[in-house]
Amino acid sequence: MIKILLVDDHDLVRLGIKKLLGDVGNINIVGEASSGEEAIKLVPQVKPDVILMDVKMPGMGGLEATKRIVKAHPHIKILVVTVYGDEPYPTRVLQAGASGYMTKGVGLDEMIQAIKTVYSGRRYLSPEVAQQLALKHLTHDDESPFDSLSEREMQVLIMITSGQKVNEVADQLCLSPKTVNSYRYRLFDKLGIDSDVELTHLAIRHKLIDVEEDKV
Repeated sequence: MIKILLVDDHDLVRLGIKKLLGDVGNINIVGEASSGEEAIKLVPQVKPDVILMDVKMPGMGGLEATKRIVKAHPHIKILVVTVYGDEPYPTRVLQAGASGYMTKGVGLDEMIQAIKTVYSGRRYLSPEVAQQLALKHLTHDDESPFDSLSEREMQVLIMITSGQKVNEVADQLCLSPKTVNSYRYRLFDKLGIDSDVELTHLAIRHKLIDVEEDKV
């Protein structure tokens, strides 16, 4: 039996996945979490084999949660399930330790295949994501301005463009506000911008965030 922990801040998404997987043999939903922080606390209690993890959530988000869970529980497989199929998300979460990446538009058969694949110790990428990553290595036409950012800079960017204040980011990442501001200014310098507003516009332009993401 594959034990699954669902991590998504949208109740309807979790409900939908539960209904999809409810009658699938050898798969059991052992817990649900609406944030990365909640997932980290639940893991020792429910002991999942595979975590279905969203990327954009309130608080630390899926990227940081993936990094922390994999570090503390390397045997647990994390399969990212998100609306974001574009770079730099796939590369970043795989670098953070995720075993797979797929978009929320997949069907039941593909989701089951992905779960079984990562559970067996192999990696899984949905076809469109795999194609994008392959093309990225063949051409430089789709290079993102975010490619030069460090893992921590990327995490700060995601949280700031999600509307979190410096003190909130500092609290979630266990950093001082001064350190978070240092990352912000480093972001501005690397990206050639001067404000959080410009940072958000740049993120929208490169599909790092969706202006209608709160509807998904």
